[in-house]
Amino acid sequence: MSVTITIAIDAMGGDHGPVVTVPAALELLQNDPAIRVILVGQSSLLRAQLQLAPGYDAARVEIHEASQIVAMDEPPALALKKKKDSSMRVAINLVQEGRAQCCVSAGNTGALMATARFVLKMMPGIERPAIATTLPTIHGHCHVLDLGANVDCEPKHLCQFGLMGSILASAVDGLEQPTVGLLNIGHEAIKGNELIKQAGELLRQAPICFYGNVEGDDIYKGTVNVVVCDGFVGNVVLKTSEGLAWMLGQMIKREFQKNLLTRLAALVAMPVLNSFRRRVDHRQYNGASLLGLKGVVVKSHGGADAYAFRHALEYAAAEVRNKVLERIQDTVAKLTATQHRVPEPSNQEQEHRPS
Repeated sequence: MSVTITIAIDAMGGDHGPVVTVPAALELLQNDPAIRVILVGQSSLLRAQLQLAPGYDAARVEIHEASQIVAMDEPPALALKKKKDSSMRVAINLVQEGRAQCCVSAGNTGALMATARFVLKMMPGIERPAIATTLPTIHGHCHVLDLGANVDCEPKHLCQFGLMGSILASAVDGLEQPTVGLLNIGHEAIKGNELIKQAGELLRQAPICFYGNVEGDDIYKGTVNVVVCDGFVGNVVLKTSEGLAWMLGQMIKREFQKNLLTRLAALVAMPVLNSFRRRVDHRQYNGASLLGLKGVVVKSHGGADAYAFRHALEYAAAEVRNKVLERIQDTVAKLTATQHRVPEPSNQEQEHRPS
């Protein structure tokens, strides 16, 4: 019998709030009998949404009152200081208290990261959290991190991201030795800035299957299972990917609508077009892990619809089932115990680090 997983949901977060989060949660409950959810937010609004879906399993749904909401444009420091009873903060508190195994929110990314880091704290041996998600490839998908939590990184942080990403891919995808690549402007070790060069040296020494440098097109070729980069680059990659998928869809649609002949061709090609659309639909890749925290927190896209938000919930449940948190903690603890901490560049290398 499957162990029940409880997900704390920031039901008020994101652009749409309960009209998306509640239907997504109920759909997940229909698909997965081993899940129960705690909907955190303003109870009157949550109950109103639940009334629109009669027949759901009320025994697996709990409402937890939270009087405040973190706005999507709210400064993280203000949310952390002034919104202690926000749906976001309360949902994370439930994880810290052990009442839920994971938390999912579509709310303000900066506020979510700041709050989760404050409440849950960092794992020993990991200095910074990283946002990790999957992107489609020709072979399936790959994990990419960091996607925006750390705009400025040091080499050791990129090395830690590589270690966590490797463990994530191993646990979720069942890979014995996932390959890890460092995103760069060329494959050669001499390419890139000093940050990338030093990070590459550290990754070669780390207990992972380091492939070496990869370029942007390697992400979609499926060259490696995990791609490591700083948050600035990673966020640009993510948004570019989403924009490209949308543009391709629009261009194909317009080409088939040009005239009667192309419309007839579209009818013939419809099965292929639908398959392609499903393959590149960014909604099915919704859900980004905040790795490095002492708790499972998953960030959903703020504009997610119910279909996309459900995928974020499923992603969080998969992390819990595959014990991603425990695996990262155990690996880092073993490295520390054997005095094989993630290495830092030598003093000579540090002297050449750009200021």
